[in-house]
Amino acid sequence: MSALQNLKVVFMGTPDFAVPPLQKMLECGVQVVAVVTGADKPAGRGLQLASSAVKKIAQQHGLKILQPEKLNDPDFVQSLQALNANAFIVVAFRILPREVFTIPAHGTINIHASLLPKYRGAAPIQWAIINGESETGVTTFLITDKVDTGNILLQARTPIGPDETLGELHDRLSHLGAELLLTTLEQIQHGGLRPQPQQGAVTLAPKITNAVAEIDWRKPAREIRNLIRGLNPAPGAFTYWQGKMLKIFRARAIETEDGNLAPGVIHRVEAKPGNLFVGTGKGLLALEELQLPGKRIVNVSNFLQGHKISVMEQLGR
Repeated sequence: MSALQNLKVVFMGTPDFAVPPLQKMLECGVQVVAVVTGADKPAGRGLQLASSAVKKIAQQHGLKILQPEKLNDPDFVQSLQALNANAFIVVAFRILPREVFTIPAHGTINIHASLLPKYRGAAPIQWAIINGESETGVTTFLITDKVDTGNILLQARTPIGPDETLGELHDRLSHLGAELLLTTLEQIQHGGLRPQPQQGAVTLAPKITNAVAEIDWRKPAREIRNLIRGLNPAPGAFTYWQGKMLKIFRARAIETEDGNLAPGVIHRVEAKPGNLFVGTGKGLLALEELQLPGKRIVNVSNFLQGHKISVMEQLGR
């Protein structure tokens, strides 16, 4: 780790996912000469300005903090140049202009939560789960003009658990990315790392929209369950019940030979054991955790105690 103490980096990141990599570098003696993060934003009922997760860590360690409105602002670019950093590290941040990512001698290194070139884009963890992947990972690569297309430095693989949610996988990949970043920096310092072009089929992971999050009950139960896992805890997969948005956070798919299931129609309600079965395009979906607007997430047993749901009711628009 001694070689890393001679390394000067600028760290760029904003959300929780970026915190473990920053902390890992600080623990290992990397000189973080500045942290670039998003602007403070109103939060909570009082809409008080709140700092990003990364800014809070930077403040705890007394690091220099930059919060530029425009990343191509000449004063901001000049301030980065004056820091004389060996590398910039980017984790879950904005798209950098060329005048920024070309500054450091070792380039600008990004941690991406997929095995590139699979799942390029804003929501790689979500789409890996939604698409039913059994494996994913993290990639360190050099940023270029086109998003998520740069030469790969290193990759680390990990299986996706059959019941794993977005939140659970997000946290695992964040820590895996932190470890991979340290290995990447060590190999760069020793001169033994040669960037390699991305190879293989390209898949995209665009931002999650309401259209993606709304459940299409015509799809198979297994696919709907993957959607629910991939959007838990946020934004949550949803449908409509009695005109109100109903978010579903956990469910299980049940295979059945019954060919008379109507998609989105309540098939069976068992209040005491807490069972609520919905027809889909293929199989049944057993709902387990639900939330109505303004209410807490509750298990289906508690939900059925407080709400009357009847067989043959229709979910969806």
